[in-house]
Amino acid sequence: MNYNEEGIKALQEKRYEDAVKAFTEAIEQNPEDPVGYINFGNVLAAMNEIERAERFFQKAITLDEKAATAYYGLANLYYNSERFLEAAKLYQKSIEYGIEGADSYYMLGKCFEKENQVKLALPYMQRAAELAPDDLQIRLSYGIILCKLEMFDLAKTELEYVLAQDEKNADAHYNLGVLYALSTDDAEKALHHLEQAFTIQPEHDQARYIYDMISLRLNNEK
Repeated sequence: MNYNEEGIKALQEKRYEDAVKAFTEAIEQNPEDPVGYINFGNVLAAMNEIERAERFFQKAITLDEKAATAYYGLANLYYNSERFLEAAKLYQKSIEYGIEGADSYYMLGKCFEKENQVKLALPYMQRAAELAPDDLQIRLSYGIILCKLEMFDLAKTELEYVLAQDEKNADAHYNLGVLYALSTDDAEKALHHLEQAFTIQPEHDQARYIYDMISLRLNNEK
C-alpha cells in the first residue's frame, strides 16, 4: 500500500484525519524520505496548523536540500503570513530546484507586488502567463502589473483577453476602466468598464468612486 498516494487522495477530499494517518504511516515506513514530510506539511497547512507545518517542511529540506516542493510549501506558509520577502526567497529556491508549472513564478511575482516592488514582479508574472496562458487569474494579475508600470498597450491586451473569456470579471472591468481613464481621452469606455465593475460587484467602492469622479469632471466641462 502506498501511504502517500492514499494520504493525497484523502487530502484532496478534505478528509484531513485520514490524510494525517496515511502520512504518519508513510513517514514511519520510510523516515528518510522527504516526500512524507512534505505531504504531512501540506495537510497541516490545510488545517491551519502553521507552526507544525513549518517544522515538517523544514525537516524535508534537511533530508533533501533540493526538495523543490518543500520550499514551495514553506513559501506558501510565509506568503499567507504576509512574510513576503521570506516567501519570495523560497519560491526562487523551488524554481531553482526544478518545480514545474506556473505557480511558483506567479507567487513570486505576487510577493514582489505585495512589497510594492512591481518592476521585480513583472518578469515572473510574465513567465507565469507564458507557462499558463489559459489561466485567467494569472493573465489578470499580469495585466494589473503592466497597468501599474504604465505599459498600457500590453495591459489592455491582457485585460481584454480575460474579459473575452469571462465577461463578468469585475476586477478586469475595473482595471480596464482605470486604464482608459489614465491613458486615453475615451471617458465613455472608462465609465462603461467602471460601471460594469460595480454592477457585477456592488461592494466595489473604488470603481464607483472613480466613476463618480469622472462623471463629475465631465459635467463640469459642459
